[in-house]
Amino acid sequence: MVVIRLARGGAKKRPFYQIVVTDSRSPRDGRYIENIGFFNPIAQGQETPVRIDVETYEAWINKGAQPTDRVKSLFKAYKKEQAQA
Repeated sequence: MVVIRLARGGAKKRPFYQIVVTDSRSPRDGRYIENIGFFNPIAQGQETPVRIDVETYEAWINKGAQPTDRVKSLFKAYKKEQAQA
């Protein structure tokens, strides 16, 4: 099954996540099919906390990819933020 999930990066105590499309059997930080965005939970000031390629995300959803709960909530918040801007 193809899933859309977060892959952790960054330093110790300073997380940074890539939003990736991957096979569910791959390890969390392992091989992925496509990188469609990022999530920076410690963004401050003018830094961008979330960026998602909406067209690519929706294309993968239409192909049957299953997003994790966290990715769903990030996408929903990102769409709401883009609608206001």
